[in-house]
Amino acid sequence: MAGDANRTEPTRRSYIKYGSGVVASGLLAGCSGSGGEQPTEKETGTGTTTGTTADASYSVTMEPMGTVTFDEPPETWLSFLSTYGDMGIALGKADGLRGLWDPSNVPTVFYDYLPGVDVSLDDVAKVGGDGGLDKEIFYSLDCDVHVVDPNWLGVLDENWTADDTAEIEREVGPFIGNYIRRRGDEWHDYRYYSLYEAFELVADAFDESARYDAYHAAHEEMQSTIQSTLPPMSERPTVGLLSVNSDFETGSFWAYPVQPGNNHKQYRDLEIRGAFDAHIDGSYANWDYEQLLEVDPDAIVFQYGLTHVSTEEFEAKVERMRDDPVGKQLSAVQNDRLYRGGGSYQGPIVNLFQTEAAARQFYPDAFGEWNGLETLADDSLTLFDRQRIADILNGDI
Repeated sequence: MAGDANRTEPTRRSYIKYGSGVVASGLLAGCSGSGGEQPTEKETGTGTTTGTTADASYSVTMEPMGTVTFDEPPETWLSFLSTYGDMGIALGKADGLRGLWDPSNVPTVFYDYLPGVDVSLDDVAKVGGDGGLDKEIFYSLDCDVHVVDPNWLGVLDENWTADDTAEIEREVGPFIGNYIRRRGDEWHDYRYYSLYEAFELVADAFDESARYDAYHAAHEEMQSTIQSTLPPMSERPTVGLLSVNSDFETGSFWAYPVQPGNNHKQYRDLEIRGAFDAHIDGSYANWDYEQLLEVDPDAIVFQYGLTHVSTEEFEAKVERMRDDPVGKQLSAVQNDRLYRGGGSYQGPIVNLFQTEAAARQFYPDAFGEWNGLETLADDSLTLFDRQRIADILNGDI
């Protein structure tokens, strides 16, 4: 792969190739060279990973990029969404993470709850901004791979083109990733993946399939525990999903039904009774206090409450709801069932913690009382083994 014209020394860019496949939305992909030994293929649950008998190169196929071929596992990487950031960190690649859309919105406190795990994003660059995308940041970070859906870049910045993507692929490094946050976006006209389908392919890209298998087993064990412990449907509260970024001062709230996609995975896995599901046609609505009171959910969870605001900021926001003449009439307010919810951009580790938080918030009799974020630091009653997850992250598989 060609390097930047200003570079005088060869970089690992010279050793990572990428191949073309079926590409959506006009995205341009480069071509890897052919020749040498015939490839051998490993089937995964989501795509095909291909290796060669002549060398250590291997390929991963994922929409919308098609087939991406690596001569060796990437060491440095960028992830716009913390969904894929969490995947890479889970695979033990935190030291190679050079950029995130906004590192400050990643709930690193969850990693602190894993014994013997130390994850810091202090040196990770913020690659997003109000002015759109700056192509130069891709050059300056000089990553081996960009773990992001390339088509999403054009959604973030209307000035970003397929030619820009092709240039970064050619001059810096390939892309791999799929926007799995939610389903139904008009621009996303190709296959969606579940969290673990996407995680499997990212793990293959980093040549970390054994770690993926270990996380998948832990996730399945937690799901089995949930299914055997859930209270009967008649005993479950109705739960309204609101954004913590709503305007509490004026009483203008972003309300959501429980959606397909990774953003609401924990709520679907916990089979909550979504209070707004039958009242919103689409992926969201903007409601006032009166509309909230018409539905009057038993509990309200504020999305991004664990990722975008501190405990003090959250309490200041919901205090306005408690003081509002209409807001104070809500059952969730009167029964003190206003909760900090998880973020939409969850990878495997963040999802484990966010699922446990929601389980305790909605079903305390079944899964244990919720007493704030610090509840997750207590490993005496948990839905998953903290030490086991820490061991996998640290390579003790």
